[in-house]
Amino acid sequence: MPDTLFENRDGVGLITLNRPDSLNSMGGDLMSLLAEYLAACVDDRSVRCVVLTGAGRAFCAGGDVKAMAAGRGESDGQRSGAALFAEGVQGLRGDQIATSYILHTMPKPTIAMVNGHAVGAGLSLALACDIRIASDRAKLGTVFRNVGFSGDFGGSYFLQRLVGNERARLLYFTGEILAADEAHRIGMVSKVVPHDDLESETMAIASLIAKGPTLAYARMKENLNLAETSDLRTLLNQEALNMRLSGTTNDNRNAVKAFVDKKTPTFAGE
Repeated sequence: MPDTLFENRDGVGLITLNRPDSLNSMGGDLMSLLAEYLAACVDDRSVRCVVLTGAGRAFCAGGDVKAMAAGRGESDGQRSGAALFAEGVQGLRGDQIATSYILHTMPKPTIAMVNGHAVGAGLSLALACDIRIASDRAKLGTVFRNVGFSGDFGGSYFLQRLVGNERARLLYFTGEILAADEAHRIGMVSKVVPHDDLESETMAIASLIAKGPTLAYARMKENLNLAETSDLRTLLNQEALNMRLSGTTNDNRNAVKAFVDKKTPTFAGE
């Protein structure tokens, strides 16, 4: 079986990290396939919402620490340490852009369906999504400090925007793993549901979103992402542009007419 799976469920692109024996750690072809499927979702007009989840009892356990440890003993006598270091930095940057950055910025809503442990870089991937629906069995934590790492895949950017600067620092410095209810209380996840209902409830939300005005969603995400770092005047300028752009779509025209006629609008993404 491939290390990452993809399925289009009536407009919802379901991506499943599929290394359950290693708690879906980022080894094998998992990251390259994830990046490939995310890029395909951006370009595929039939995909109107993306859901990311994990197979088995974990969402994603982050980096494959065992593989890292095994690789430490390898050496390449033909290349300098500086060259190998630069290659490692470049590779990690590329992986981050192709996954966390795309999840956060793609012009379609993204949902993390957190079915179990989401820790380390796995938590970062979940945080990169627009919405997080968690099983009541889920556990979430940064845990980088436990293996002497500083953190990657955007967790330090996303977490403090969700839970505040001080609490994010506490979670990074202690590596505390939170139960789903506590993660929800502090704003790390959007909703907690019974484990057996996780897929049905998440897909219900994803399906509702997928039936909506996808071109307007793209403009909404652009506004919200800009609002994270811009001043108010810059944001107001962008909102004005996107409001008028969304008003030129067939979806807007048809929805306005449906509103006047007291009917339920149908959005075609045009």
